[in-house]
Amino acid sequence: MAPTGPSAEIPAPAPTAAGIPPAWIAVSGGTRAPADLAPLNLRRLVWRLVLGALGVLVLVGVGSVVAASQLAEREAVNDAAGIADVLAEAVVQPALDEALAAGDPAAVAAFDEIARSRILSPSIVRVKLWSPQGRVVYADEPQLIGQTFPLDEDQVQALRDPTVRAEVSDLSRSENVFERGSDKLMEVYRPVWTPGGTQMLFEIYTTYEPVRERAAQLWRGLTGVMLTSLLVLFVLTVPILWRVFDRLRDVQQQREALLVRAVDASAEERRRIAASLHDGPVQDLVGTSFAVAGAAARAEALGDGSLAQDLGRAAAAVRSSIGSLRSLLVDIYPPSLSTAGLAAALGDLAAQAGSRGLRVELDLADGVPESLPEDQQRLVHRVTQECLRNAARHAPSAAVTVSLHAADGAVTLEVVDDGPGFDAAAVLAEPKAGHFGVRVLGDLVAADGARLDLAAAPGQGTRWRLTMPRRTS
Repeated sequence: MAPTGPSAEIPAPAPTAAGIPPAWIAVSGGTRAPADLAPLNLRRLVWRLVLGALGVLVLVGVGSVVAASQLAEREAVNDAAGIADVLAEAVVQPALDEALAAGDPAAVAAFDEIARSRILSPSIVRVKLWSPQGRVVYADEPQLIGQTFPLDEDQVQALRDPTVRAEVSDLSRSENVFERGSDKLMEVYRPVWTPGGTQMLFEIYTTYEPVRERAAQLWRGLTGVMLTSLLVLFVLTVPILWRVFDRLRDVQQQREALLVRAVDASAEERRRIAASLHDGPVQDLVGTSFAVAGAAARAEALGDGSLAQDLGRAAAAVRSSIGSLRSLLVDIYPPSLSTAGLAAALGDLAAQAGSRGLRVELDLADGVPESLPEDQQRLVHRVTQECLRNAARHAPSAAVTVSLHAADGAVTLEVVDDGPGFDAAAVLAEPKAGHFGVRVLGDLVAADGARLDLAAAPGQGTRWRLTMPRRTS
């Protein structure tokens, strides 16, 4: 049996090529634990639902604001076009004459009185009359009268194909220099004619406030519908989610119960198989070994040396088989774990590993193995057994340290070897077909609610760490 005691040193993970030891990776009980083992949390589920609903509300709210603004602007443009059309037919064209088209000051003054009394209002802030050549025939801003500006494509098209056009005004244009103090304006223009057939372009500028008011009205309406819909959806969804949560919780409880029963059944079956092998084939082989050895002795006494030699070899083979079967019995169900305790069982594992070429050193803190409850003793034994098997398989003749200590309310088992190591991240992400060692360890630890971490890298050895909450037996 390998030496034990608190004075044994625990080798640290070997440094990598860059001088940095391999990082710990959670195999089970940490971030890599299977999702279906995580306990269901109704409060977290409801909060996620609420946050999701709020996210949808924000997205829909932003979309509603954009949609309402666009719809309100389109409606305001249509309203402004209708107002301009009515004013052009009822007020402007009856007041036009050739003198006004020619720029006669008296005619301009007369039209100015009509414009200020019947056209300008709190919503209509500018009135202009254009000639087809871009000359401002009339404007309620006197400084614009007589100036010439290039007509844009839409204005030219309105004159060429008589239509009413409305749009958000571009206040950066030169003819809008006196409107730039305004926040935002709508401009509407349509052609008009004097009694003599002279064509002019009638243009008005309206405030943008009706667009904002209409957008606010539409947004309030959409918000009401949206909030009501989301509330109804939430009210209808919560009972369904609650029922699903209850079903999932029942399934999880059933799964955990089945897992516990499966583990218990497995332990019982291992105990039964071990007892059957010990009381049956092993005892029969022991008897056969004695019988063959006795036959070899009688053959030698009768002078038949060749037969005696053959029977001796047969007896040795039977004894070797008995030894192998007894080692297998210890692997299947270690009797020392239930009779002599965990420390003795770990010593047996160390001795078996030593027979396979490993150099095993035990470092067991005084009183810790005996203080663990039975289920944690079995877990420590199983994890140590699997780690030593892996070391014997992949790191023959390696030095291995098995340490068991308790601190800060937790029990920690570490199995460290100085073998060739492996790429832990790759193995955990994509285990090779038929290689179940790491997966078995992870499932075994997860079933007991403990945590298993691994630190390994090619050429840097392997280090396993099992952490369990300390419980008294």
